[in-house]
Amino acid sequence: MASSLGTPLGVMTPVAMTPAGTTPDSEKDAAEFQEHEEILSPDFLSVAQITAMLAEDIDGVQKKLATFLNFKNLQTCFKEAILLDYYVSGFLWAKGMDFSIVQYSKFMTLLDMLLHNLRTLHMSLEDSLKWLGEVMAEIGPSHLQKNEKWSIFDIKQANAIIDYLKISLFQHYKLYEFLFYSTRKEIVIGTEQMIETVKPSGGLFPNPLEEGISFDIYSAFIEPPPTLDTEIKGLDQELGPQESRPEASASDTDALVGFTVEDVKSVLAQVTDDILISIQAEINEKLQIQEEAFNARIEKLKKA
Repeated sequence: MASSLGTPLGVMTPVAMTPAGTTPDSEKDAAEFQEHEEILSPDFLSVAQITAMLAEDIDGVQKKLATFLNFKNLQTCFKEAILLDYYVSGFLWAKGMDFSIVQYSKFMTLLDMLLHNLRTLHMSLEDSLKWLGEVMAEIGPSHLQKNEKWSIFDIKQANAIIDYLKISLFQHYKLYEFLFYSTRKEIVIGTEQMIETVKPSGGLFPNPLEEGISFDIYSAFIEPPPTLDTEIKGLDQELGPQESRPEASASDTDALVGFTVEDVKSVLAQVTDDILISIQAEINEKLQIQEEAFNARIEKLKKA
């Protein structure tokens, strides 16, 4: 942005000594012309850029302005997206006003200078309104009293510009201050987590407490399946010493004659499954009773 942006109006460049043959009126006109030339200059957009955008639709205007402003991160940078929307909205509004090329140029430069004053000079809302009043006094209809050929906007256009700036910039001035002055945290769109799985028994980590998870999950996914020897020993314990061993008075004939090893395994597996199911149901019932008791205690504590 050129250093002339935000320059207080009314400051004139010193004029050299009046050459011979010049009159005070001509010297005054030259000074006024030089002052007028410094207002809203340099232009934010060139005549060629404005002409190219006038031939485009809304999407075309947005793409060309993004190219002119060198905005390359519109999909990820909120600041660029907001500024592009600010300029595109202003240009489309000016297009609806049927401005001339010169009026387009001065209006877009006015939009850019207002943001420059806010971003670089940290102008408050009150100072920005005063600055706008001074600029409109120079380029607006009040300048007709000085020299009609220097006027850029008539009364209707000047009022429309002020009304547009009121709803587009000044009404949201605090938001633009936040955009330029406040630092924003980087949004985390992904994260990586390390999850420790339960290791088998005998490892470096202790086994999980059975009370911490439901019995169904523990028996299905954590507890290793019992081996055949374990099943036989458990069955012997359930039957007791008298039932597991035949009495001495029993017949010496082997009761397993005629059965294969697979038949015995099948019968034992069925009996073991029945026993385990009954044990699991009993454990689940006990756990449910404990859970109801804990819930009752919690409710009493809440009421207390």
